[in-house]
Amino acid sequence: MNRQNFRKKIDELWINLTTTVDQINKSDHDIVIRSEEILMETDMAIRKLKNLMKQYKFSDWSDEIYFFKNTKPQFTAVYIYYSKVLTIEASKPYADPEALKSYYENERSNLLYFYNEQKEFISYYRRKSTYLDKKYFIRFKFDFKLKLSPELYSYDEEFSTSHDHIVSQILANDLLDHYLMNKINSKQGLEKSISQIKELEWTAPKVALIELLYALYRTRCFNGGNADLAEIFRWAENSLNINLGNYHKVLGEIRLRKTDRTKFLMLLRNNLESYLDDLDM
Repeated sequence: MNRQNFRKKIDELWINLTTTVDQINKSDHDIVIRSEEILMETDMAIRKLKNLMKQYKFSDWSDEIYFFKNTKPQFTAVYIYYSKVLTIEASKPYADPEALKSYYENERSNLLYFYNEQKEFISYYRRKSTYLDKKYFIRFKFDFKLKLSPELYSYDEEFSTSHDHIVSQILANDLLDHYLMNKINSKQGLEKSISQIKELEWTAPKVALIELLYALYRTRCFNGGNADLAEIFRWAENSLNINLGNYHKVLGEIRLRKTDRTKFLMLLRNNLESYLDDLDM
């Protein structure tokens, strides 16, 4: 299996899982039953992910790091999150609202232990650092002098690194914190979509994104064409956690290009046409 097919199958697996989770959460069952159903679906998805990995040989260390730093943790985080929700909801007391609020507040305070215990790695992860990735996210390479997860004693060395499980816990606990805050504040509605576990980061040049956003704006793609330019750029910056700076100035620089003024849009078109041609073969 080549890298493109491997990534494609993983994306399909993730979309199927998140779609199933959202469908289960829209059912009339209570959260305990829903959590049990989601755990079974997630367990099957993780088993499929493991089988996919067995059929694939990582092309280099960066390929392996990406899988264990980004891909696997998002699946495992779903399982951890709903395991904790199930435990919390199945064990909650039948009590008045104030007592329940205190119960959820106590559960939320328990998260602080994890954040304090793993604060150094959490800081490393949230700052998107990479200088220790070879120690944290390569199999068979971990250093026991590092602060390791207590679960490491039972890990699968073919399907685990020293810190991929901690990344999963970070993602799951962030979702759990959101869930508990809703309970504490008595907010109703579905819990945060599990698909939000996977955060997207714009890694192409900023000028490429600016070129794309201007094209979408001129094509009236947002809010029936009623969204203004500043609103679109604010949305993109917030969604992708990026600062696009003086995008008006960048447009001027794009306009002054001698050739291929819309080279990113041309690249998108060429790549899509090439992909469609490959599908036709």
